[in-house]
Amino acid sequence: MCGIVGVFGESWTSDNLIAAVNSQQHRGPDCEGTYANDRRTAGLGHNRLSIIDLSEAGRQPMFSSDGSLVITYNGEIYNYLELRRELEDRYQFKTRTDTEVLLAAYQVWGTACLDRLVGMFAFAIWDVSKNCGFAARDRFGVKPFYYHGKADGTLIFASEIKAIHAAGVPRKPDESAWATYLSSGHYDHSERTFWKGIDRLPPGHFLEWKNNSTSIRRWYDVADQSGIEFDLRSDDVVAEEYLSLMRESVKFRFRSDVPVGINLSGGLDSSTLLGLVHDVQGEDSDVKAFTFSTGDANYDELPWVEQMLATTNHELVDCRLYAKEVPSLAEKVQFHQDEPFGGMPTLAYAQVFKAAKEAGVTVLLDGNGMDEQWAGYDYFETASGGSASLIQGTVERPVKPECLTPEFQALAEKFDVPDVYPDRLRGIQYRDTRFTKIPRAMRFNDRISMQYSTELREPFLDHRMFELALRQPPERKINGGVRKAMLRQISRKLVPNGVSEAPKRPLQTPQREWLRGELNEWANEKIETGLDSLAAGWLDRDAVRASWKDFSAGKGDNSFFVWQWISLGLIASAANSSGDRRSLAAS
Repeated sequence: MCGIVGVFGESWTSDNLIAAVNSQQHRGPDCEGTYANDRRTAGLGHNRLSIIDLSEAGRQPMFSSDGSLVITYNGEIYNYLELRRELEDRYQFKTRTDTEVLLAAYQVWGTACLDRLVGMFAFAIWDVSKNCGFAARDRFGVKPFYYHGKADGTLIFASEIKAIHAAGVPRKPDESAWATYLSSGHYDHSERTFWKGIDRLPPGHFLEWKNNSTSIRRWYDVADQSGIEFDLRSDDVVAEEYLSLMRESVKFRFRSDVPVGINLSGGLDSSTLLGLVHDVQGEDSDVKAFTFSTGDANYDELPWVEQMLATTNHELVDCRLYAKEVPSLAEKVQFHQDEPFGGMPTLAYAQVFKAAKEAGVTVLLDGNGMDEQWAGYDYFETASGGSASLIQGTVERPVKPECLTPEFQALAEKFDVPDVYPDRLRGIQYRDTRFTKIPRAMRFNDRISMQYSTELREPFLDHRMFELALRQPPERKINGGVRKAMLRQISRKLVPNGVSEAPKRPLQTPQREWLRGELNEWANEKIETGLDSLAAGWLDRDAVRASWKDFSAGKGDNSFFVWQWISLGLIASAANSSGDRRSLAAS
């Protein structure tokens, strides 16, 4: 897990490259490096967080053994040992890293190497002899890749938006992206970011650069691989295949030369992850376990987690979030996110990574991805008709488009999920996986883990598991009002009695209560800051203040729109503190 930056083209300086690398030191504090070719048509930079082969041999940018290729890479190729064995007769290895395996795979198989990779990754390779560049992003976009194309064809890219700004690209809001977010709640669903001129390489895509021209192509989509035909094999056969994939996925993600821990909640997915850890490591497994709490019994899952671990050897670290910590923590998290993030659940999750770093644990596993595979959210039950909310746990509309000025609302882009499945249930699963839930969660999680120089691994985001789950007929996902039906059947082999039947619960923080209570004054301040700067001309001030007053008085069960407005203030405050206020003024 690291940070990458780079430039393909001639319109850049060494200072641009170094500034971009320096802006991402939190992603890789162990060492950093840069490369520039003799013709000054390519520059690569890297911040290293050492996970596999901790020696100096793992430094990047890294050259292939014959010197023809150079790579900067962020992520983990979990099946690198298996790939290395395939490649040893065709490549001279000098390190024990998965980085060099990736280099070798590209040199031997070209772009077809991507199909062989099991992992999370974003990387760029410069071909020294051909004077051209290649970059790719993993199937589900676990690892980030942002880019800016200059008018002369020069391409600047990095793991984080702030690095591209550090390289000299102006920091100006993309009003269409903001209008879409504030009117519909959509974000991280397309190539567009919240900052003008900066795009994200979509998940499952690669780009090629040559002669000042960039082309982008898709190399993976889960819908293509899962197909539209249902899997009609017996429950037992499917369950056994899926369980085998789960075991291998968890086993792969324990490949590390630094300590590995696990993130737990009290739900089915975390319990299944814990059961798989014991299945892979044995009942004596003693990896540290981390969970967050807020001190509110209506939300905290700490009692369930303690019950799960009661008869194990795992040390449990309770990572507490207090309301009084929210203002300062929100500022720090916003700085690292670069774009709006998901409210207090993200802040609570940040406390987990902070505690892990303090405990000497560099790698954490968590249970993301099961709800999208097996239709775990409450709105999946209405998939046969009506609209499926973007927000779990509320029946209200999450956004307030009526609080936008008509001129600004007109800038919003309509988003329709491609119609790739004949049934609505899988259509919503595909939406969540490719465009909404997974992309958002991966961005949030990557930034908060990297904020504390830790690596997050997602065993249940293995593409083979997703493809198999999406092929299953509806009754294996929702049966008799029970969501994740087949997963519960599989999990009975791994978790204590009763845990596999636990209902899905929304993320556990008292965001509504805190914003109406002890954080009300702080929230009001941030909303007003946003109205006076970033959102000036975007929002109807009277309408915002009226809705905020109603919310503060206890009306409604949804605080999504309130956090949107707070985000405007957080981003404006961050800009003001760095001297960028003028660049954030709405036009």
